[in-house]
Amino acid sequence: MCHMTACSLLSYIAIAWLKMVPMQTIRSRVQFMKISTLSLIFCASVVSGNVSLKYLPVSFNQAIGATTPFFTAVFAYLMTQKREAWLTYVTLIPVVTGVVIASGGEPSFHLFGFIMCVAATAARALKSVLQGILLSSEGEKLNSMNLLLYMAPIAVVFLLPATLIMEENVVGITMALAREDTRIVWLLLFNSSLAYFVNLTNFLVTKHTSALTLQVLGNAKGAVAVVISILIFRNPVSVTGMLGYSLTVIGVILYSEAKKRSR
Repeated sequence: MCHMTACSLLSYIAIAWLKMVPMQTIRSRVQFMKISTLSLIFCASVVSGNVSLKYLPVSFNQAIGATTPFFTAVFAYLMTQKREAWLTYVTLIPVVTGVVIASGGEPSFHLFGFIMCVAATAARALKSVLQGILLSSEGEKLNSMNLLLYMAPIAVVFLLPATLIMEENVVGITMALAREDTRIVWLLLFNSSLAYFVNLTNFLVTKHTSALTLQVLGNAKGAVAVVISILIFRNPVSVTGMLGYSLTVIGVILYSEAKKRSR
């Protein structure tokens, strides 16, 4: 909820005050419903991902997240009948296989956390497909920053009651933590601001390079996150787990290369 609140405020500042892109308006009730659905799925992906981090180490979470292209290909075919080149589908095999191997060799494996992480990954893929449809629909085209401007407040509306119901006395707990150590306030502000800048830099990278470059950078981010999480949290990793992680990363790189050649 903090992330989406920051995205709402900073998106408005970037568009209305800084004029980074022209402000666009929602043109119809149907378009509003599409944005609301997209926002709900986005909330589901983020919340599920956060829940999974309670039970799984970040490294394993990132390895599962690397299977997003697999789910994206499936949803794109089911919803738009878009077929990829056969080589693209072949490269998804090591991606999924790597996660299966990593799951079997993960010392900190937790079934519920694994299910939540897979759900988050699937929801993230579904979001990207729906977002692509919304961004490309004739008469309803919104650029990425305006879409974030409208998605984020709707997400806050979804998340605020859920937060108050599911996280008992969350406001009181946060204030108590802040009284004990004011750094928690700055950590929340910094973390929430990062959520917006992730979306902003994604937009800028796509604008000045290409979506494929963004995907390759995202894959590199996943590999770096695995290594850093192991160094910071010292979570145990088996040889089998590392083999699975490596196979997944290799599969994602091959997938990106296959997509590049199919264009």
